[in-house]
Amino acid sequence: MGRRRRGIMSRHFKEELAKELGFYDVVQREGWGGIKAKDAGNMVKRAVELAQEQLASRGPRG
Repeated sequence: MGRRRRGIMSRHFKEELAKELGFYDVVQREGWGGIKAKDAGNMVKRAVELAQEQLASRGPRG
């Protein structure tokens, strides 16, 4: 039996990324299963970039 994994990204964050990357209309029409693998990859890549920027803006710790 399939078990749904809980995502790390919030629904709101994923929607904002989809809007930024230009495929939110597909998500609205078909759900997350309707997006292309390339779009999903670009979404993850952008999320990583944003996380790295956030960490870099904190500066060195210690």
